[in-house]
Amino acid sequence: MTTYYSKDHEWISVEGDIATIGITSYAQEQLGDVVYVELPEAGRNLSQGDEAAVVESVKAASEVYAPIDGEVVEANGVLADEPAKVNADPEGGAWFLKMKVGNSGQLSDLMDQAAYKAYVETL
Repeated sequence: MTTYYSKDHEWISVEGDIATIGITSYAQEQLGDVVYVELPEAGRNLSQGDEAAVVESVKAASEVYAPIDGEVVEANGVLADEPAKVNADPEGGAWFLKMKVGNSGQLSDLMDQAAYKAYVETL
């Protein structure tokens, strides 16, 4: 399993042709306490850069973008009932969606963990 990061602070973990997507710990820290998550429906096709989900906190609402093209195969329904899980485990159990990878070549546009860490340090 390989994990990539976007400049919009999404993480994407790829295993076979399925990608799991969520927001990074940095994004969660910027948002503060998450109070609502809107997730996409299975079967929805997303293009790289499309709005895939919305996360709302006590501070702000923010979009979660699709880091690559693909078809949504599953949304993390637990987050609809318990959005605060994003605060506790943003890069683990609080994933937002899983999608079938549509264009694996787009993964080369993303950062590895070391590059993402260096990017965050510039913010």
